[in-house]
Amino acid sequence: MPFALLKDRALISVSGPEAEHFLQNILTTDLDALSPGEAKPGALLTPQGKILFDFLISRAGENGFCLECRTNVADDFVRRLMLYRLRAKAEIAKQDQALVTVAWGGDTTASDSDSTTLADTRFRDVTVKRSYGAATSPLCVAAWQALRIAHGIAESGTDYPLGDAFPHDVLLDETGGVGFRKGCYVGQEVVSRMQHRGTARRRVLIVGAESALPGPGTELMVAGRPVGTLGSTAGAAGLAIARIDRVKAALEAGQPITAGDVSVALTIPTWARFGFPQEAAGAEEA
Repeated sequence: MPFALLKDRALISVSGPEAEHFLQNILTTDLDALSPGEAKPGALLTPQGKILFDFLISRAGENGFCLECRTNVADDFVRRLMLYRLRAKAEIAKQDQALVTVAWGGDTTASDSDSTTLADTRFRDVTVKRSYGAATSPLCVAAWQALRIAHGIAESGTDYPLGDAFPHDVLLDETGGVGFRKGCYVGQEVVSRMQHRGTARRRVLIVGAESALPGPGTELMVAGRPVGTLGSTAGAAGLAIARIDRVKAALEAGQPITAGDVSVALTIPTWARFGFPQEAAGAEEA
């Protein structure tokens, strides 16, 4: 059973009698559907619907929540939450020296009674647990990266820059990170319009090659035209955010798709509900 200590993750606590109401009104995640013991994905958006911060959110005690995010954006995330808090009775604080451990496959029971163990609900066909407060070995960070890539789970940083992607682009609509039946939240109008009109064209795809892939940020090209951008890689496997209409057109025309000088194959994650659009050629930007 592999484990990995994720040193680039931070924890933010939000607690108080109005914490849930406050968060429900600004985040994409539907907290009414968040059960104890779960860590669900979500985002705080710009009014234009772009992702400002991505995170995993879980319940912590009777009136509290824990938001796990990247360490290097945690302070900015706290400041943004405080900006939205206004007079809400909610306390917001970054936890010092937080330990985030993931374990997957087999027995994923936490080995430390002082830790909080949560099911990472983004993964559909493998059990992944996240533990807060316990460091466990062996530490297989490379194996964790490979697992995340194999299952099409994108995260900000290497897979996409914050401020550039819509929730649909990174499959938050598919992984339970967007509540389409909840009330309003920041950016909700844009996200709902994309959902109801079916206009999402950029999607996370799994990249495969016969040799090692180049680094994150490499453009995916078809006949000299960009169709997407490479994200996380693990040897000959990786993730990309790509225009699925242009990818389909390339596949139908038998045109090779390349990342640098490496030929690649692009596939939709097996658990995803979206498919390649019926109209592939001549699609405009979503």
